[in-house]
Amino acid sequence: MNAIEVSGLTKSYGAVHAVRGIDLTIKTGEIFALLGPNGAGKTTTVEILEGFRTRDAGDVRVLGFDPHDEGSAARQWRNRIGIVLQSTSDSGDLTVIETIEHFSGYYSNPRNVDEVINSVGLSEKSGSLIRKLSGGQRRRLDVALGIVGNPELLFLDEPTTGFDPEARRAFWALIERLRGDGTTILLTTHYLDEAEALADRVGVISQGEIIEVSTPTNLGGRSTAQARVSWRDGVEIKSQATDNPTSVVSKLTAQFNGEIPELTVTRPSLEDIYLKMIGVTHE
Repeated sequence: MNAIEVSGLTKSYGAVHAVRGIDLTIKTGEIFALLGPNGAGKTTTVEILEGFRTRDAGDVRVLGFDPHDEGSAARQWRNRIGIVLQSTSDSGDLTVIETIEHFSGYYSNPRNVDEVINSVGLSEKSGSLIRKLSGGQRRRLDVALGIVGNPELLFLDEPTTGFDPEARRAFWALIERLRGDGTTILLTTHYLDEAEALADRVGVISQGEIIEVSTPTNLGGRSTAQARVSWRDGVEIKSQATDNPTSVVSKLTAQFNGEIPELTVTRPSLEDIYLKMIGVTHE
């Protein structure tokens, strides 16, 4: 069973076509990163999947349920998903543990509150008021509220905004543990290294359409793209694009009779490929 199935999804705001016939499938248990510039239709698509926004046309199934159906089935469905929004505004006069305990009461099978607090790195702040948390700590609380219900499917919208490098790495480890527990995760992020580190597959959306869905390694032909070999030749840095970098390095080894000064061999990064796909060129 797929966690998410979308076919022919469209959404317009007056004359603006935000989403133009998207087809998308996300497998149960995978981490899927949806990438796209601001205004590409990414947020609209995710909000439709979360049930926060209606669609104009198309078929949407999230955990086998239409997010826009109502009634008791909708309440049961919401019990199975977790959502971490880009920004939230919870009461600043509650402590961390009070807030998480309060939210855990909304779910039929919540995770242990102390376990959740520890997993997001807030054990030392469990008794602190929310309004006294730093930006990164506040974001960790957002994540805690998203996972306390023990969701089958977790939506993460720019989850590491405001995190320092150490906190980001700790968060990545948490996401890996959640996947190990069988949680399906739909991630939106502007950090391409985050998508590459976490996602099984990525989808690129631009101007309301999905351009491509692939693994981070293969997106946009990345795995077969030409390599660039660079080296120092006297005072000059030279470089050569090639389909066979081993051959170029062998020739340079013979030319320099051994060690090649400042040798680097690189292929396009995920960021390079992504920017090219959405029409952004380096100056």
